[in-house]
Formats: sequence, C-alpha cells, structure tokens
Amino acid sequence: MTHEIIISGFGGQGVMALGKTLAEAGMHEGLSVSWIPSYGPEMRGGTANCSVVISEEEIVSPMILNPTELIVMNKPSLIKFEPQLASGGMLFVNSSIIEVRATRCDIQAFYIPCLEIAQELGNAKVANMVMLGAYMEATKLLRYETLQEILAHLFTGPKAALVDLNIEAMHRGAKSFIEEANHAYPNSKNRIA
Repeated sequence: MTHEIIISGFGGQGVMALGKTLAEAGMHEGLSVSWIPSYGPEMRGGTANCSVVISEEEIVSPMILNPTELIVMNKPSLIKFEPQLASGGMLFVNSSIIEVRATRCDIQAFYIPCLEIAQELGNAKVANMVMLGAYMEATKLLRYETLQEILAHLFTGPKAALVDLNIEAMHRGAKSFIEEANHAYPNSKNRIA
C-alpha cells in the first residue's frame, strides 16, 4: 500500500521534523520513501508543509495531488488542504489551535489536542510528536521501535534527554487518537479497544 501524506502548519511547529522522521523511519524499514519540504515566504510563523510518500512499491512520482492522509497543525492548512484529501482519506487536526471542524463527510477526521498534551508533558515543542503518535496509531504504518531508533539517532549529546520526552509524547498522542476514534466513530467496525 502507498501512503501519500501532506503535513502542514506554521513554521516552527515541527512540521518538517515530523515528515522527516516518518520518511527516515520508512527508509529504515526498507520501504520506498520521498520527502519534499515547502516553505512560505517567512520561515518561523509562515506556512510550512511537506509531502511524504511511503510505499512498499517503487514511487513513480513524489508529487501529491490527493493525499491519503492529511495532518494539519493550523487553521490555514485545514482550509487549504482539506479539499485535496482523497475520498475515504484520514484527516488529523491539531484541535488545540484549530477551532473549526472538517467540512467533508467522505473522510475520517480526528481531532488531537497536540499542544495541550505537549504542555502537560512540560514542553510545547513536542506537539508534533504527539501528532506523530496519533498518526502512527491510526495507520500502523511503521513500528514504534523504528521511530524510537530514529529519535535516538536525531537527539544526541546534550539533546539525548529529549528522546524519552519525544517517545512519551508519541505514546500520549496514540492514546489520544484511540479515545478520539472511539468517541467520533463509536459504531465503527474498527472500534479500538
């Protein structure tokens, strides 16, 4: 199966790091991957998004027109990319700062309070890892062990202490996804125990 993912938000929200972590973990597991970053005119505070393709097959084109999954960390990203999401696709919304709901009925939308969870953990910068955990729980695309290895590789030296925090953020995101999925889709045959 091929996963075509667009991840979007403000610069500084860790959008690129989230996408790059996914791509590196996919590569680590022997899958075909592509990762294409795109920045708005300003870096921090401007719009930032990346396209990630992860597939068991060779990737013909890294360009994504209709993503199978969409992760939005801010409202402008939801407005811009929701219309492009493939029918039947999965939408992950940072409900901490996006107060509106998805407008489409042909997709599955999940609202994850990334910033609140990150703040509970004591570091707002791990909101992206909360979302990564939610995404991983929803798709089962990659193994958590692989992501932990990637994080351990990324955070070395003085930053090594951040590995456990990021892993905890992913676990909290996964838990939040389970709660949200069971609440949003209580009669689904895919209900999560």
